[in-house]
Amino acid sequence: MLKVRDKTREQLCVRVPPDRLLEVFRFLHDDPRCAFEQLADLTCVDYLNFPKARDRFGVIYALLSITHGHRLWAKCFVNDPEPAVPTVTGIWQGAEWMEREVWDMFGVRFNGHPDLRRILTWEGFGAFPLRKDYPLRGQGEREDFERLTRDSA
Repeated sequence: MLKVRDKTREQLCVRVPPDRLLEVFRFLHDDPRCAFEQLADLTCVDYLNFPKARDRFGVIYALLSITHGHRLWAKCFVNDPEPAVPTVTGIWQGAEWMEREVWDMFGVRFNGHPDLRRILTWEGFGAFPLRKDYPLRGQGEREDFERLTRDSA
C-alpha cells in the first residue's frame, strides 16, 4: 500500500507575542537545532471584521532553515491605534524592504527599523492601501493628481 504524505500539513506555525518577538527570533536564528538562517517572506493580514478574530493585524514571518530543510510560519498579532512590532533587521538584513512594504501598505510600524520610509507610495500619503477600511473610491485616485498632456509636458 502506497502512503502519500501531505506536505502541507508538515509546516509548523507559532504565535509570538510582540514583546518576545526578538528573543524568540534570535533563538530560532542562532540555535543550531533550529538554524532558521533565512527570512523567506514577511507580510501582513488585516483581520478587520474577520469572524472570531481578536486582533486587527497579523504580521507573518516565513522562516526557512536551509541547514535542516524545514520551514516555520511565525505570526505576531498587533492592534490599533498604533500597531507596532520590533524590527528583525538585526537578525535578518533582508527584512528591511519587506518591513517597509508592510509599513507602507498596512501601517504597522517596525520599531528600531533603520530606514522606515514608504516604499510603494510617496511620503506624505496619508493612508494605508491594503487595510480593509481603506476606501475603494475617492482616495489616491488619478483625479487627485495634475494631469499631464502633450502640451504641458
